[in-house]
Amino acid sequence: MDDILRKDLSDNKGNYLAKRRAMKLAQGRPDIPFVPIKAAAGYLAGFEDPEFIDELNTFTLPMLSGGNYRAFEIVGDSMLPTPSGSVIVGEKLENLDDVKNNVACIVVSRNEGIVYKRVQKNGRQKNKLTLVSDNPVFHPYTVNAEEVLEMWQAQVVISRTNSQNRWDMSQLATVVSDLQQQVTSLKKRMN
Repeated sequence: MDDILRKDLSDNKGNYLAKRRAMKLAQGRPDIPFVPIKAAAGYLAGFEDPEFIDELNTFTLPMLSGGNYRAFEIVGDSMLPTPSGSVIVGEKLENLDDVKNNVACIVVSRNEGIVYKRVQKNGRQKNKLTLVSDNPVFHPYTVNAEEVLEMWQAQVVISRTNSQNRWDMSQLATVVSDLQQQVTSLKKRMN
């Protein structure tokens, strides 16, 4: 307030807003590149190209500092209650060994593209990862670790307030029926 009231802010050193912006950037808030659905196909080809990444829109979040972050828009209902159209902000995992079991991640792979799933390590086979949806209607599947190009551990979920998906009774009945079939199948394998 003293600066605003007592100093001439029109000097050659820049205006107050420019100084404020510089101060915010100095606080270590990283620019977060945003990969919308429209750019997802191009992302697989350009994820290592700094020029491609520089072309993406960016934003910052006050609760994130340091680290390497990227935001991805997701589609589909495999991760309900996270609704389709949500934006997942993830922190890059440099090594697949760093991923903890059952953590939600954006997984970028050659064959599956960009997916948002919970990752489970396969104890028996170190080179396999099981990707699990929060929505039990979708079955888990495995991917080879060599196919994984990038993995971003989910830190923040941004969704629209009017896009909250609700379960209806037919969906719940389908989920229960599917779970019963899976339990029956597991019982048969164990016997």
